[in-house]
Formats: sequence, structure tokens, C-alpha cells
Amino acid sequence: MPLGDKPGWEKSESRYCGVEAEFDDDIANLLSFNLNLGAFDFVVAPLMNPTYRPSLVQANSGGTCVLPFAGSDLVLSPSQWSSHVVGKISHWIDLDSEDETLRMDSETTLKQEIAWANHLSLQACLLPSPKSKSCANYARCVNQILQGLNNIQLWLRIPLTKIDDASMDANSGELVDSWEQWNSFRILCEHHSQLSVALDVLSSLPSVHSLGRWFGESVRAAIISTDTFLTNARGYPCLSKRHQNLIWGFFNHSIQVVVSGTSLRNTAAPGSDLVTNHSSDNVENLQKHPLRSYLDYIGYLFQKMDPLPQQERYELGYRDFLQSPLQPLMDNLEAQTYETFEKDSMKYMQYQRAVSKALLDRVPNEEANVTTVLMVVGAGRGPLVRASLQAAEETGRKIKVYAVEKNPNAVVTLHSLVKLEGWEGIVTIISCDMRYWDAPEKADILVSELLGSFGDNELSPECLDGAQRFLKEDGISIPSSYTSFIQPVTASKLYNDVKSHRDLVHFETAYVVKLHNIARLAPPQSVFEFTHPNNSTTKSNERYKKLLFELPDDTGSAMVHGFAGYFDAVLYKDVHLGIEPSTATPNMFSWFAIFFPLRTPVCMKPGSSLEVHFWRCCGSSKVWYEWCVAAPTPGAMHNTNGRSYWVGL
Repeated sequence: MPLGDKPGWEKSESRYCGVEAEFDDDIANLLSFNLNLGAFDFVVAPLMNPTYRPSLVQANSGGTCVLPFAGSDLVLSPSQWSSHVVGKISHWIDLDSEDETLRMDSETTLKQEIAWANHLSLQACLLPSPKSKSCANYARCVNQILQGLNNIQLWLRIPLTKIDDASMDANSGELVDSWEQWNSFRILCEHHSQLSVALDVLSSLPSVHSLGRWFGESVRAAIISTDTFLTNARGYPCLSKRHQNLIWGFFNHSIQVVVSGTSLRNTAAPGSDLVTNHSSDNVENLQKHPLRSYLDYIGYLFQKMDPLPQQERYELGYRDFLQSPLQPLMDNLEAQTYETFEKDSMKYMQYQRAVSKALLDRVPNEEANVTTVLMVVGAGRGPLVRASLQAAEETGRKIKVYAVEKNPNAVVTLHSLVKLEGWEGIVTIISCDMRYWDAPEKADILVSELLGSFGDNELSPECLDGAQRFLKEDGISIPSSYTSFIQPVTASKLYNDVKSHRDLVHFETAYVVKLHNIARLAPPQSVFEFTHPNNSTTKSNERYKKLLFELPDDTGSAMVHGFAGYFDAVLYKDVHLGIEPSTATPNMFSWFAIFFPLRTPVCMKPGSSLEVHFWRCCGSSKVWYEWCVAAPTPGAMHNTNGRSYWVGL
């Protein structure tokens, strides 16, 4: 049964815990023992007798035999096979062995077992770890098999080793970083979306940076051996603090835990100090399954997690979901989009704070009766107008508001709002594009909400440059500046989603996405900065930036699938607004990050530098970005033909 019911975790795969079992030709009894008595949710079990070798069978039977599978497909119902069994491919196979007989037996057995798993409609099969650093033939066979599979996932078992404790290659005697093994294998398998990782969690863990890179990979399961557990004062299994934090990270990334091995500790029912989800089971049953106390401890860790905040629950459906950025200058937003953004109370609180500070600086107390001209450009359905009027009331200042909006549908709502709130003598509605409006007077304060996920990607610089002509020379722009940032990320899921379109256009598109299953490989760096009013003599908004990123030495190698982009804006003086991780405004959901993919992922080595070039290009009627990696390996130029752009200039 699931580890627990917590708000926000109802659909998470991490609610289900499995157990690794040995071969049993009575698979029905094996399932009953582990699910009914053990309360595990699924078993990872061998599908074929481990003593089977094709070459021996053919020699003794003349080539005709019944394969020694663990029962026929009729011993379990289709739903039981599909929901409760993960096939474990024979551990002895070695497709890169120098022994030709072993190599041929391994290839035959691998194909037979996965074909049987596919026949049973299993959701996944666990592949054994590569036996050596060179795994080209193993990967070739798996890639060949993947081409004919529809729904089944293949989990490659990889030990979670420390970089300085890397596993020893049985053939060459060289140390092998487990991530390097995985990376080589998935490259040879062409980054196939049905190939994932099952991590073997050992008693000694790598550094925090090294662990972090795995959260951007396609990890489906974490296999924890009973050897990894410690024993508490009462004789029950527990984990170290570092292992606990790692398990919570797995839960947060929908990674399922699988308990493996034999019981080494007290298997009696845990006391009342260990809160579990299995209190209804009787003590006799708890004592029958040797690994039940390990499951209860995993359930205890799951129950200790905080429920997801309401905002996170709202955003669950957007996690790692690629969306095209809005183009409000070209397209008129719909009512539903306006409504979503208007619910972001934190954003408008920050705007209200900024306007309040600007009003107090603009109008001293002794001149409080002076009327300040405030223009809201891109007024939408009026939330910035409301925030500005509330700031005026809060500071005791008088303002006259021009609400400028190009969307005729939003203007209808604005008129209704002004009438409903009784703002007729204060607010003047202008149905016009701010760049072409001929203002009757100049503004003391210019307020806008034109920022995109990358700061300038919704053409805020072009719009505000056009509106700047009706701002007084000493006038105040809110925001006064904004800066874009990027950082390299491992994002296997996002990369595979882009790759699935099988065209160049999607790799030359910047996406808005709620980043979740990613690994941030280096701190963000600033890219482009824009200041308003723009006092530059050139007035050109084209930009270019060269950036150098370095991996921490203890990270190990990592794959860069693209760049996460953010912005940080100064609304006024010390009032900030943004999504750059180190300074992000809390409890704000109007903006997700932006993702710039790479056609060919780049492998970074420890201590190496990643040289990135970014351009913001401007044409007569469009703006677009171009980006490329120059080192350690030169990559293709992205978006050179302006395929991903914001139009409407």
C-alpha cells in the first residue's frame, strides 16, 4: 500500500515502495508474500531461472526447449503483472565479455527476457549494471531492443559511487565514475526516452554537488540495500542524516524506493515512536516479513515530509512542461490568462511598495496636495491601476492616472472597473498602443508590467523606449532596471521532450517551464541589463555577452542539456521583483523560468570551463536570441535564422 497520503503527493510515484526479490518459479506466491504480508507495492523479481544458459540448453536439447520463466502469463492477471512486477534481467549477463560464448548467451537471454516482459505488459525492467567501462555492445543491443518497444521502460542499474571511490573496471582495472558509465550508455542509446536509471544507494555517499547532478537525469528508482541502514538504540533500522536527506530528495522528484537484501536487524513490529501507514495490519503479519521494518522506516520518512504548499500544488501540472512564451505585444491575452496573473498578490504588493516609495520621494510632505501624474502603460484589466491608487491612499498623495492598454477586450473590463470603483475623476483610460500614443501631458511616474521570464523577452525595452517620450526628464520608471541571467542545467526530461519533435525548430525555441527535475550545475550569471529611462545615445537594444561557467571540482562530470534563464528587476530603489534563484521574490507565480535547449548536449568534466555566447538580435519587425557553446566542445549556433522570436515592432 502507498507510503502515505499527504496533500500534494497523491499522484507522486514516490508514494510506492518496492522490494527486490530472488528468483522464485512460483511468482504468484512471491507476489502474495511481498504485497500482502510485506505491504510492499511492487516486486523487482527475476523473470528467468538464473541457471539458464542458451548454449547449454541448445547442446542438450537439440535446440527445442521451454524457456525457464517464473510461471506462465496466466498465474497473474494482466493488471497484476503490469502494476506490481518489475522484471529483473539476469544479473550474470555480460554483453561485452571477451568470452564469445558468454557474450552470445548474454545477448540471447537479454532479448528473450525483455520480449517476455513485453508480452506480460510489464511497465519496466531492471537491467544489470555494465560489467566494465566499455559497454558498447551492451548499449547496442539495448538500443536495438528499444526501437521495438512501445511502453515498457528499461532501468539501467548504476551504483551511486563517490568519485574517489569509483568502481573498478573488471577488465582494465581502471576506476570508473558511475555517472560516466550511465552517460556513455545513454549516448550510445541515442538518449532514448524509454531508458532510465535505477540508482544503487550505498553506505558511503558522494558529495552534495555530485548527488545533485542525478536529479536532472531520468532516475526512476533508488535501490537501497539493507547493508546501507544503521541500527538505532532500539534495534530497528534507520539511515544517516545524509541518507535521509537523499531519500527526501528522491521523494520530491517522484523517484521510487526499492528495498534490497536480507534483514540484518530487529524485524519485530516497531514501537509507537515510528509513525507508519500500516497500523491496521496485525503484529503477527509484521513479524512474518523480514524486511517489513525497513519498509516502515521508509514510510516514516515519507510521513515526515511537509505537505506541499498550496502554490506548489497549483503548479504541479506545469512541472517540466514546455510552454511557448507569451507574446502580448503581438497577441491579445485572454481573460483566463489575465485572471491567473491577477491572483499573484505578492507581485502587486511589490509594485505598491515601489509606487509608495516613488510618491514619497517625488512629493515631500509639505507639498502633499500636489497632483502626481502617473501612467500605467500596459494596464491590462487594472491590477496595476489598483496598486497605484492604494499606494497613493497609503502615502496620502494625490495622483492622476492614465491607464494605457492596446487590448480592446481588456479596455472593456477597465471601463467597468473604473465605474464600479468610482475612479472616474482619477483614472483616464486610453485604448492605444503605448508606442504610438500622443500623451496630452508628461508623466512623473511611468509604471509597467511588461517583463518576461528572461526580463526583456516580451519586448519591454522596445515598448518602454517608445513610451519614454512622455516621461518627464526627472521622471521615475517602475521598473527602473532589469537583468537577465542564465545557468547551465542537466535536464534530461526537457531535452527528450524537445528531441521528440524530431525537427530543428523546436531546438531553436526558448520555452517557459516550471523547472523541477533538473540539476543546476553552476551559479547563474548575468547576461543583459536594461535601464529605464534609457539615456543611451544609440538607443539600440541589441546585446551580446560571453560567459564562462565552471563546475565545482567535487561534482564529477555532468551533462549540459541547455540553459535556464531568469530575471531580476529593480522596481524602485530597494524594491526588487524576480525569479533568479538566489534573490527570487517568495510566493510569486507569475513567471516560470525560461529554457534554452542545446541540440547536442555538452559533457563537462570536473574543473572544466563552459564557454557560452548569447546574443539579443533586433530586426525591423522582430527580436530574437542566438546562443552557442564554444568550449569545451564547439557546438551549433542556435536560432541563427530567427525562428524563435517576439514580433510586433
